[in-house]
Amino acid sequence: MKDHPARILLGAQAGAFSLPVCDHYSGVEARMRKSLALQAEMAEEFGTCVFDVTLDCEDGAPVGGEAEHAALVTELALAAGSQARVAVRVHPVDHPAFDADVATIAGRAGQRLAHIMVPKVESVADVQRAVAALDAAGANNLPLHVLIESPAAVHRAFDIAAHPRVQSISFGLMDFVSAHGGAIPSAGMSVAGQFSHPLVLRAKLDIASACHAHGKVPSHCVVTEFKDMDALRAAAQQAARELGYTRMWSIHPDQIRTIVAAFAPLASEVETAAGLIECAMAADWAPVQFEGRLHDRASYRYFWQVLERAHQTGLPLPDVVRPLFAEPALERH
Repeated sequence: MKDHPARILLGAQAGAFSLPVCDHYSGVEARMRKSLALQAEMAEEFGTCVFDVTLDCEDGAPVGGEAEHAALVTELALAAGSQARVAVRVHPVDHPAFDADVATIAGRAGQRLAHIMVPKVESVADVQRAVAALDAAGANNLPLHVLIESPAAVHRAFDIAAHPRVQSISFGLMDFVSAHGGAIPSAGMSVAGQFSHPLVLRAKLDIASACHAHGKVPSHCVVTEFKDMDALRAAAQQAARELGYTRMWSIHPDQIRTIVAAFAPLASEVETAAGLIECAMAADWAPVQFEGRLHDRASYRYFWQVLERAHQTGLPLPDVVRPLFAEPALERH
């Protein structure tokens, strides 16, 4: 459909809404297998894949057992179903296991991976180092996600986001706080503190702003109070509604549904969006009056993105727009 809303309305803004809203991390074999099984179960339940599974080498591999762990996550990725979205977090670019990680994982399973996550990225030079390793492994088209964990890296966020292979930037809260040598209290790692301490809040906003400037996906940090669903819900809602994040990490299966629900639009907004997009298409995207307000392509873009988020989070779509999400892979981005 040549006049599909995504093709008509979205430019650089498409990227920020192009991934599942939750990125779930696990590094122990039993938990990795359970995470992949849960992804398949929830994809069937929701009608779409609502979270990525990122298999973790950085925190998951035992010291001295990096090669064996890389081989394990490679086999798990290769064995995952064709509809699975599986990624791998490798070691940092300055770690002795980095090159072997990429050669094994991207070299053997690159075609099955959604992306590679590289932690502790400090500069564009680190991004280029990672890209060179991926290309050497034959994974030339594999997207790169990066984890920013220091004040200096936050300062370079816009340059990092501008790199064409970077698809998403995540914020490493705990390393960021500890990098300040005690100048930020430990409360800055808590649910309350990470949204109130000025240095932490500024870092989050800088990363989100850098991503949106370049059409990339800003991914919010973990909530370590994983048994406190109220705290998790509040953090996820604040990240999504106030700080501009369109994705968030999960470190426990119980967090996934809460994150997905927090990043989903309100049902009333979905209804409004569907009605407006229907009206706009009928007008060939010319300005229209809808529910007492004048709308043009700027608001059409916003409300189309509401529908995209609804689709990504498994919300039921109104009949008038459901066919727009029936194209193979939607070819939207």
